[in-house]
Amino acid sequence: MIRILFMCHGNICRSPMAEFVFRDMVRRRGLSDQMETASAALHRDAIGCPPHRGTREKLAQAGISTTGKVAVLARREDYERYDYLIGMDEANRADMRRLFGPDPRGKIHLLLDFTSHPRDVADPWYTHDFEATWQDVNAGCDALLTWILAHPAP
Repeated sequence: MIRILFMCHGNICRSPMAEFVFRDMVRRRGLSDQMETASAALHRDAIGCPPHRGTREKLAQAGISTTGKVAVLARREDYERYDYLIGMDEANRADMRRLFGPDPRGKIHLLLDFTSHPRDVADPWYTHDFEATWQDVNAGCDALLTWILAHPAP
């Protein structure tokens, strides 16, 4: 089982979008029994809150439900539990390094690092542009899944 944890500041916009998009991609390829996907916050701001309305709406347009999802806080132990720790931007990467410490196994990545155009995932909390985030997340999740299938052992 390959385990992927997506993380962002509050776990209400980008990381739950990535969690559910990636899970849907995995399901459509018949790989659900091989991969576990989750998301978590790197800060406590929104713990216990459901995904942002904009995230829920973009996912619903694609037929993807977030029912039951609430923001949870990433924990230091997640470094051992997950094979891939995926942040959305450089601030997330810095927070991940503070939380997890050294990354001897190279588990910490940014989602768009797997694409041919590495950059931060657009943050709709500030831009209100969930479409740009949707495009970034889909490109990143597709590239990440391609990477994992080509390199099954992280």
